[in-house]
Amino acid sequence: MNNPPIIVIRQLNHYFGSGDLRKQVLFDIDLDIHAGEIVIMTGPSGSGKTTLLTLIGGLRAAHEGSLQVLGQELCDATEKILVNNRRNNGYIFQAHNLHHSLTALENVQMGLEITGKIPKTERHHRAAQMLDQVGLADRLHYYPGDLSGGQKQRVAIARALISHPKMVLADEPTAALDKKSGRDVVNIMQKLAKEQGCTVLLITHDNRILDIADRIVYLEDGHLSRQPAVV
Repeated sequence: MNNPPIIVIRQLNHYFGSGDLRKQVLFDIDLDIHAGEIVIMTGPSGSGKTTLLTLIGGLRAAHEGSLQVLGQELCDATEKILVNNRRNNGYIFQAHNLHHSLTALENVQMGLEITGKIPKTERHHRAAQMLDQVGLADRLHYYPGDLSGGQKQRVAIARALISHPKMVLADEPTAALDKKSGRDVVNIMQKLAKEQGCTVLLITHDNRILDIADRIVYLEDGHLSRQPAVV
């Protein structure tokens, strides 16, 4: 991998609870993820995958060690630093996290509203264009309740990628989908991410989509190991 790492993790430890109830959930994690790389993290439920993803995404501060994202240290980081880090990311979750009172177009536009710098007409145009790229040009004004699971996840992908983030973090994006819908959404994610040159870290238990990865890492009981790269 010739590109420089944008995520550099060294001897990272993380805990839940305090006092007698304190429990360590991540142990001495060492990991580099490079710009433009698609990395899949897999392993048993409860092994700490989502915790590690949320730390990388700046959704909470790490406790011990070093976690640098785009050159910014996030271990014991202030809330301001974490918020700034989150602005570089696109998030895709199993449950879509769409606003049910908003149309597909309005949901995707939300991915641009955090900047506060893009005029409404431009946001509308970009969102419509992005939905066209994920195959939903005929569903712009549909509400989430009128979309299938696969279509909702396509809206979530469009929302995550519309701002051209440096990094996309996806947590079980195919878990609620059938085989065809799951394959469709990861193919779209892979294609758009490669076109935009963004880095993807994706958590999954779905062995049917492992082939999209440049590299697979395995987390079990809070310990990270590497598996052979996908050819």
